[in-house]
Amino acid sequence: SPARKTDTDRLSHAISALVSEDPTLSLRTNPETGEMVVSGMGELHLEIVVDRLKREFGVEVVASAPQVAYRETLARALDFEHKLVKQTGGRGQFAHIIFRVEPTPPGTGLEFESQVVGGRIPKEFIPAVRKGVMEAMNEGPHGFPVVDLKFILLDGSFHEVDSSEQAFRNCAAQALREALKRAGTIVLEPIMHVEVAVPEILVGAVVGDLASRRGKLVGLESKGSTVVVEARVPLAELFSYASTLRSLTSGRGSFTMRFEHYAPLPESLASSVSKRAVPSYTG
Repeated sequence: SPARKTDTDRLSHAISALVSEDPTLSLRTNPETGEMVVSGMGELHLEIVVDRLKREFGVEVVASAPQVAYRETLARALDFEHKLVKQTGGRGQFAHIIFRVEPTPPGTGLEFESQVVGGRIPKEFIPAVRKGVMEAMNEGPHGFPVVDLKFILLDGSFHEVDSSEQAFRNCAAQALREALKRAGTIVLEPIMHVEVAVPEILVGAVVGDLASRRGKLVGLESKGSTVVVEARVPLAELFSYASTLRSLTSGRGSFTMRFEHYAPLPESLASSVSKRAVPSYTG
């Protein structure tokens, strides 16, 4: 948010300008707090954005601590049935769906398939079911967006008067939220490909530090008197890495990083990053 409330419009314009020239930046508004949330490729990237806002646009901002863009994915396949029945004075709401959800390979997003036959659910309501599924995927049981899921609509029923697109959308959203809780989800964290260039004598210290950050060494490459250390490191472990590297190498080290993929977060850490308490189911 801007340091001065009068700079709100200028800040919005400035950030929009930066986002338009840098495809790795994204901007959204938190619906609960009204704050602008800028996402980038790590702490150093965001520090540069804050500096540019001040130098190039004359806007000072109050920046909160960076947050990791965690995701969730389905832990196991599940068959589920849900019925929405609401009767209030006038026209009610009725929708009934039977479906199966399955985890899919990373990067596949949402796969939606309808196997409904015989008009058990009118064709005009099927897109509404898909919209409800997409709505529920915005926030999983741990509070993060859900990715890589197949939703197979198997069967259901409707009411001549009380069924509508909205009823089926609401039914699908409620159903998937419950199904995700029942099946369980796995929290995914972003993994970065990190390259650190340091004098050969300091390689041991750098490799040891990366290992302490849950990093996995990919390779070492000598370039004259410099060694390039390549590793895969969770983004959550890289905050303040720039200052740590400066201290380790007395300013003689440099690094670059880029997003590589999402990977399951160790269960021992999942509860600490979850935005809410997740109920456990048996059966």
